Amino acid sequence: MARFLPVSNPPNRFDATTLTYDDGEAPDAEVTVYEDRSKSILSGNDSPDVGFRWSVNPYRGCRHACAYCYARPSHEYLSFGAGTDFERKIVIKPRAPELLRESFEKASWKGELVVFSGITDCYQPLESKLRLTRGCLEVCAEYRNPVGIITKSAVIERDVDVLQELARVASVRVSVSVPFWDADVAKAMEPIVTTPERRMKIIETLAAAGVPVGVSVSPIVPGLNDERLGDVLERARDAGARHAFYVLLRLPGAVKDVFERTLRDKLPLRAEKVLRRLREAHDGKLYDSSFGTRGRGQGVYADTLRMLFERTAKRCGMNADELTHDVAPATFRRPARRGQTSFDF
Repeated sequence: MARFLPVSNPPNRFDATTLTYDDGEAPDAEVTVYEDRSKSILSGNDSPDVGFRWSVNPYRGCRHACAYCYARPSHEYLSFGAGTDFERKIVIKPRAPELLRESFEKASWKGELVVFSGITDCYQPLESKLRLTRGCLEVCAEYRNPVGIITKSAVIERDVDVLQELARVASVRVSVSVPFWDADVAKAMEPIVTTPERRMKIIETLAAAGVPVGVSVSPIVPGLNDERLGDVLERARDAGARHAFYVLLRLPGAVKDVFERTLRDKLPLRAEKVLRRLREAHDGKLYDSSFGTRGRGQGVYADTLRMLFERTAKRCGMNADELTHDVAPATFRRPARRGQTSFDF
């Protein structure tokens, strides 16, 4: 059953006008699915803060409704809002597997790592029915293309068979996102996501199946989940995680408004501490978008957090690194067609 909330979006920076409602007058924010008929599926980036070049996003917007999601402003490019629109107006790419296959057939494609996803969770609730991510992973397995995945969702357990095949013929690495260990805090900040303990079960399932898996303790929200960092890493280690990484909370554009409103509404007694710590990590600002510091912060607090994470991960026997991973030697192959021979680079 859909959970109905009143429409609530920060002003869209691309709109000349802003729609506001009087208290109690906002209509329900119902879930609506839109189809994206894009003719390409691979998204490239050249950011020095992102450890991969290519990603696939079968969905835009996300039903998980995480208050801190850095991708919320991307919905504004679609003339939607970054608030409830991001959570309730979900855009799907029904041709995603077909488009990925077309990309792999181009002579220019060299078999680089593809990450699912660069923007929103590729295993959000709609995936259980639409199977777009699974279709794309099947294409990756067919072409032996290396894959990285980050998700919060137990839906990924359905695809253990495909992940095992990817691990066998190419390479795959999954990072399960568990930023909060306190279940009540997690519910406040990521309301439509399974519990932290259940996410540890995902790690256990994948590890037992021989799928390389780790944990993403992202975002670190100063004053909210930094003190439970060790609990997450230790429990993830016990579940079978072999790598870990973190990103400091990012609040670009309208994310700041959504996050702060949720924080003050759901966790009012912690709000001022969180905001004060964020400013400590960003030279007096709530967010600094500068490359090199936007995902790590700066100053004494940021340095202390980094050292704590690295030392704890090392003690737990986990590599403290990003989502990306070594993929050499190249495994990419275009499958042989009738009368042809399979070839690679």
